[in-house]
Amino acid sequence: MTDRTTPSARDRIDDLLARLTLAEKIGLLHQWQAAVPRLDLPAFRTGTEALHGVAWLGPATVFPQAIGLASSWNPDLVRAVGVAVGSEVRAMHHADPGRVGLNVWAPVVNPLRDPRWGRNEEGWSEDPWLTGRLATAYAEGLRGDHPERLRTAPTIKHFLGYNNETDRATTSSDLPPRVLHEYELPAFRAPIAAGAAVAAMASYNLVDGVPAHLSPLINGELRRWAPDEVMVVGDAGAVTNIAGVQGHLADHVSGYAAALRAGIDSFTEDDADSAPTRERLTEALRRGLLAPADVDRAVRRILSVRLRLGDLDPPHTDPYADTGTEVVDCPAHRDLAREAARQSIVLLRNTGLLPLAAGLRIAVLGPLADVVHEDWYSGTLPYAVTAYRGLAGRLPEVTTHPGTDRIALRVGDRYVRCPEGTAGGPLTVGTDATWFDVFDWGRDTVALRAVGNGRHVGADDEGALVNDRPGPGGWVVRETFQFDPLPDGTVLLRHLGTDRYVTVDDEGRLRVDGDDTCAGTPFGIDLVADGAAEAAALAADADVAVVTVGNHPMINGRETEDRVDLALPARQEAMLRAVHAANPRTVLVVTSSYPYALGWAQQHLPALLWSSHGGQEHGTALADVLLGDAEPGGRLTQTWYADVADLPDLLDYDVIGADSTYLYFRGEPLYPFGHGHSYTSFDYGDLRLSAATVSAGEEVEVSVEVTNTGERAGEEVVQLYTRQRRSRVKQPLRQLRDFARLVLAPGERRTVTLRLRTGELGWWDADRDAQVVEDATHTVLVGRSATDVRLVGTVAVRGEPVGQAPRLPSASGAR
Repeated sequence: MTDRTTPSARDRIDDLLARLTLAEKIGLLHQWQAAVPRLDLPAFRTGTEALHGVAWLGPATVFPQAIGLASSWNPDLVRAVGVAVGSEVRAMHHADPGRVGLNVWAPVVNPLRDPRWGRNEEGWSEDPWLTGRLATAYAEGLRGDHPERLRTAPTIKHFLGYNNETDRATTSSDLPPRVLHEYELPAFRAPIAAGAAVAAMASYNLVDGVPAHLSPLINGELRRWAPDEVMVVGDAGAVTNIAGVQGHLADHVSGYAAALRAGIDSFTEDDADSAPTRERLTEALRRGLLAPADVDRAVRRILSVRLRLGDLDPPHTDPYADTGTEVVDCPAHRDLAREAARQSIVLLRNTGLLPLAAGLRIAVLGPLADVVHEDWYSGTLPYAVTAYRGLAGRLPEVTTHPGTDRIALRVGDRYVRCPEGTAGGPLTVGTDATWFDVFDWGRDTVALRAVGNGRHVGADDEGALVNDRPGPGGWVVRETFQFDPLPDGTVLLRHLGTDRYVTVDDEGRLRVDGDDTCAGTPFGIDLVADGAAEAAALAADADVAVVTVGNHPMINGRETEDRVDLALPARQEAMLRAVHAANPRTVLVVTSSYPYALGWAQQHLPALLWSSHGGQEHGTALADVLLGDAEPGGRLTQTWYADVADLPDLLDYDVIGADSTYLYFRGEPLYPFGHGHSYTSFDYGDLRLSAATVSAGEEVEVSVEVTNTGERAGEEVVQLYTRQRRSRVKQPLRQLRDFARLVLAPGERRTVTLRLRTGELGWWDADRDAQVVEDATHTVLVGRSATDVRLVGTVAVRGEPVGQAPRLPSASGAR
């Protein structure tokens, strides 16, 4: 590591280290760092969540999820979003420094190896190079461009090999050397090497049988790339896992000591209570498991980041002092949120129905028609423009229906009822029935919304069912159920948050306290309204039906829970088919955190769009694209598979051996990496390479002429891939090397120049513990996606003959 810390900064940190007592230093190793008043050292806290907006701190601008921002293929836009989010963090910090810290836990740089990963929406791409480029742009925005001071201190996460949620703390991600060096590490290297991120978080899982918090790669790789000190933080409760559920060491004192020695500087344990961490580290010193120098190294890294944040300087020296709370959800950030949502929308299929003509009668249908969902790491929406509201504000006649069944629940001859006031209240049984709308979020998981007050049903802390919830949410979701059928046609109502059955007590109250099926109360379900039939009726009366389907970000694929398949929720698909049967002019809008297998829709529907959960301006952006006021400029950054059978086991991290991701997948994807249609057409021609033969490490310019051959302006993402023709080892079928996003007027032609960095064409030779660029010819592919290739060329690269040892630096000092 090359330390760019200025001499004065080093002197200040040395001085602080010399004056801090050992106990005070240990107090700085917890997430909540206590103040040291005698040294004018203020309190400090790591860990403000900022994945696509400021989270958990009240209303703030909510941008599209990271996977949505990525589909813009626009680093400048992503950087601008980072600037906005970083500015809002600064503003909130100035208003409440004790509550809002400047160390932000973003971006996530784990490559999206498998679309079943529960946290898919947090990442950027299945391609490590694209992940690194976009994450670097976001981190650059967060950190700011001041030469000395950080706006915020971005923390990349989660290091390393982290792509499964179920049993995440006890599963091992086994990474063969090539997968480690060619696939996993590059995404982390880019933002660290660029100086955009100044911290990293270790992951919950084990890597090759070793807890990630003890990985030798923290010091051996991660810190080696950085131009400055890198602070490494533990994930919440993860260091306790080392001697806990992982059983890797005998006790917590040993586990904490091992983590500090391995390079963990800040312990995220026991929420704001630092006492257990301080006690364990102090005992580790007493036992000789740690030396004071180990503590000093970690404190130095922490103080380095705090110094660059200005945390150790008088407030009047803060270059961001003028950032006040007026920037939070300001008009400029609303405009940026709208533009980000527009650019993230991907047109998956279009046979000519889109864009929609003005004046049409539209039915906006489905469970996401009139709602915008927050995810676990979203901020609180300051407002929300839904799909229905976005279109209703632009068209004369727009109707809507969620497409959900409406039911009454019955116990014998009595009905379930609940208060209809805004505050809601307990569910009981009586002579009058309350109706409930049933939302299907997949895998037989449903949520019940009381019709009377529009609030969801959940279990309170005492186990009583109440209708007082805005919707499913929280670390433990308490608003989801499953209907378990019984032979007589009744069902048991299983509460999924507690895995217990709903019962009716002697006073007629519904409670979650049945430990098994024998204890559960049987409920009859009376269908009051068939949601699919009512949606279909509205579709039949409209010129065009817009059907909204997708996921709820807090259910069936989220942190702690992976998906098991790629299927749309059954009731959503049934509603879609009913609507299409009633009106073939049906547009499917998928809003989701991850890909689905949409085979039926791809075969039968004239138009399909996808976006991630798009934030507060989702509906405005969607209306702009549907009505043709904006181009669907988004492109997929991960493969959409036709069937879950196309995927290997979720825990198989060997992307090379398992033929995973667009790099190695040999099947026919539903939608390939880089896919996205336009409302116009483009022609590619005149491919030119600046050289036909080059030496490894040189750069080749690849130019191509792109022409808009349609009748309207359009946005195109020109993509450059390569494939090595011959090699000693298995090579990717294609690999992204560069891209350019451009806007062309009708008939406009432009020369696009892409850059091929031949030093990146190597593979990791484990026998020599080095990257090798072979003597080989590479096919150069330019096109609209990984499989839609328009032009092909070749370049010969003079590299290392296979079997030859890597060249050593010359005596002249070249490196």
